[in-house]
Amino acid sequence: MDASQLSGQCASSPPASAWVRFLRSYGPTPNNSNLFDEYVTGALGRAKVQPITLTSPQLDKMKQRIASGLPGSILIAGTAGDGKTYHCRSLWTSLGGNPRDWDDPSLVKKLPLSDGRCAIFVKDLSELSDELSDDALGLLERSVLGSEDSEFLVVAANHGQILERLRDLGFRQGRVHPLRKPVQDFFLLSGQVPDRLAIYDLSKTAHRQSLEEVLSAIAGHPEWDSCIKCSLQSAGRICPIFENRERLLGANDGGRFVRRLGDLVEVARLNGWHLPVRDLLALAANMILGHSDAREGLMACGDVARHQDAGTAEHGNLYDNTFGVNLSRRRALDRPVFKALASFGIGEETSNGADGLLVYGADDQKLANSFFRLVGSDPIYGATPSYLAAQQHYLEGEETARLENGAAEFLGRLAAQRRRLFFTLPETETDYPFWEMTAFRFAGDYLDMTVALALVERKPVNETVRARIVRGLNRVMTGLLIENTDRIFVASSGGFTQSKISVLCDTEAPSRRLGGIGMSIRPDAQTGSPTLDIALAQGSTGSVTFNLSPVRFEFLCRVAEGSLPGSFSNECLEDMLAFKAKLLRKAELLRALRQNEDEVEPGEEDGALTLSFIEIEQNGHAFSRPVTVRIGS
Repeated sequence: MDASQLSGQCASSPPASAWVRFLRSYGPTPNNSNLFDEYVTGALGRAKVQPITLTSPQLDKMKQRIASGLPGSILIAGTAGDGKTYHCRSLWTSLGGNPRDWDDPSLVKKLPLSDGRCAIFVKDLSELSDELSDDALGLLERSVLGSEDSEFLVVAANHGQILERLRDLGFRQGRVHPLRKPVQDFFLLSGQVPDRLAIYDLSKTAHRQSLEEVLSAIAGHPEWDSCIKCSLQSAGRICPIFENRERLLGANDGGRFVRRLGDLVEVARLNGWHLPVRDLLALAANMILGHSDAREGLMACGDVARHQDAGTAEHGNLYDNTFGVNLSRRRALDRPVFKALASFGIGEETSNGADGLLVYGADDQKLANSFFRLVGSDPIYGATPSYLAAQQHYLEGEETARLENGAAEFLGRLAAQRRRLFFTLPETETDYPFWEMTAFRFAGDYLDMTVALALVERKPVNETVRARIVRGLNRVMTGLLIENTDRIFVASSGGFTQSKISVLCDTEAPSRRLGGIGMSIRPDAQTGSPTLDIALAQGSTGSVTFNLSPVRFEFLCRVAEGSLPGSFSNECLEDMLAFKAKLLRKAELLRALRQNEDEVEPGEEDGALTLSFIEIEQNGHAFSRPVTVRIGS
């Protein structure tokens, strides 16, 4: 059987074509309706495949609360794509509701329970008219703050929707709605709500856990078993769809790809990105099915034989697909998940060592072993014939050809290999650290610190990391290249200006907490990210805190290693100078408090004022030298 006959046979009826077509509808296409819970049931019926099932601890908690018989209502909150409707529907069916009744067009549904109560379901508050919304929120208030025990509300709503509806209802009633502030405080500050109101905020689900569950549910789906007997994988042919799925399962790397992608998602979360489950599903589908030459950037089974025959299967590799390279820039950046991943610069960022390996490794005897181990061992997406040919053309071609055509082609392939290296480099590969392939070169230290702080028995922060933080702080606060890691200088230029060079030491603090004074690093109660807490005096009122997000940590580390503060991030520099201003203000308040307690500052007696100037020794170690100034005659 020749290639054309095989292509025709494979295109007609690949055994997993219905499943792949169903999965494709989850991808980032203009009409990815399967990402909306309302359409899933119909799509499953047409495709005749098993559904993608995700577990939900929040759903179990909801069921437990209702089973306990506790009075009050349930609010399922989150942002678009967090799965609010999915949870609402799943709770309905788990309580005995008929799935057909859920699919009918009524916006408010009643479900009598075996304990005599009646649950009123609203699957999307935004769909209700003002009249229906007022009725639902009236039940919410009566069941939470009143004595209504026979009925309760189960309502799904975005954060802004529920707050806006409560505000508008209160305004029309000539009062401040009593539930608005507790609900708002819960969303923003993790505050307390009335005992009879149970809020399940799906936006606070851990991203790494959600990602791992989505990837496991899709890559481990039983419908893939049909691919085993597919002729697209016979006679040594490689199906990029199945190959991507196998790599997601960790067939060759022990799960390294998923762990590293989880690291990226975790760093993005701690930088403030929220990635709903809807986006994670789109990402997973795109990783498996993405191809730059396929319709809408996503393959179907019928496309595989064509790419095999054309030798372009490698353009569907999951390392590029992870960053949406198969999509147009506009479509990729429309998705928060691809915007978040793009912030790492993977493919553009690199190191001299990594590029030397990728460009010269095949010909350089010193690099040959590493090249074969890290690139040549992957003939499917690594050292492919087309990559090696482009590499040779780039190195050996004429200068004019290299500049006009060869360079552009090879540099595109080089960016793809950088992306692949980030996911495939072993953790033990000290010659080519994988975080150096990103814009966050110190992200590994940051994640290690975050994990250590999050443990039940908190581990101490690595001393090298702590020293780097302190050195970066001192350099930003003073504008001087000082090496001190034992103390923190809070310096100014003589006033509360934003001066970048400050040689007047206003106060000092130890770099670790001693006797209630100095710096400590603790996890933030809401996000889990590290927080710097610098105490200038004992007691809860003597300290100033600073949230150490990954980008701020990267800024401090780069400054500590010699970068100029303004060369990395002006926004981070402004944040640090604002933190310094708070410390200066705190020091001023503490001095005023001591003066009110009739304490005299050293050097202020007899009309003298003592100022401390920062001086630097030849080894970079700084110290504060007091200078006494006489005031008056």
